[in-house]
Amino acid sequence: MEVSIVNVYGISDLHLPGGEDKPMDIFGSHWQNHSERIEQAWQEIVKDEDLVLSPGDLSWAMDLSGAQSDLDFLGRLSGTTLIGKGNHDFWWQSISQLRKQLPPGVYALQNDFYPLPDDKAVCGTRGWKCPTADDFTKDDERVYLREIERLKLSLEAAAKDNREPYIVMLHYPPIDINRVPSGFTELMEAVGVVHCVYGHLHGHAHRQALQGLHNGIEYHLVACDAIGFKPKLIANLSNQS
Repeated sequence: MEVSIVNVYGISDLHLPGGEDKPMDIFGSHWQNHSERIEQAWQEIVKDEDLVLSPGDLSWAMDLSGAQSDLDFLGRLSGTTLIGKGNHDFWWQSISQLRKQLPPGVYALQNDFYPLPDDKAVCGTRGWKCPTADDFTKDDERVYLREIERLKLSLEAAAKDNREPYIVMLHYPPIDINRVPSGFTELMEAVGVVHCVYGHLHGHAHRQALQGLHNGIEYHLVACDAIGFKPKLIANLSNQS
């Protein structure tokens, strides 16, 4: 699949209702009517030739049928949307079943890549907390190592198609607040990733998030409340910024 994309944007942690009673303004007045505000900003900013990366926590739904209205919501928005799995996306179980339910213009990333112009690609996985976390357990280690393998699969899939892994999108931040390297950062640096897009962090955690250039990679926190509920420009592919 070859695509013609001008701009790549990022916005994650949409936390759409999925038929559940989950009012997000319990986390602060800035979340009031957040889905309507996201839709308005998205339609004003994103054009049909653009790609929007949404790395996780899309819907509060507990199963795929419950998430369908939220997937359809994305399908009605401008541009093409590439979604990844977050820690709250319990409705995301079978990738093959999910892909059958996706509306036109919405794609799901898992163990593979999404093509960009000029033989570039978006790769990624959910990620997990870093081993330096105070509450990191043996169970966390198992998931962490599995997610590293999934990122490897994604990067290898792009390489087999002779594509450069230009962007990696993760749900979890790939590095801790002290900037200690992780398996995720080591993989990305080894293959020359240019941009890393991630979410998951909310509230005060925004202040400690890694953003900007670090060891050759430009990091972008795109949790919707961190970016004013408006898609953030990651790259303009017409000049490869």
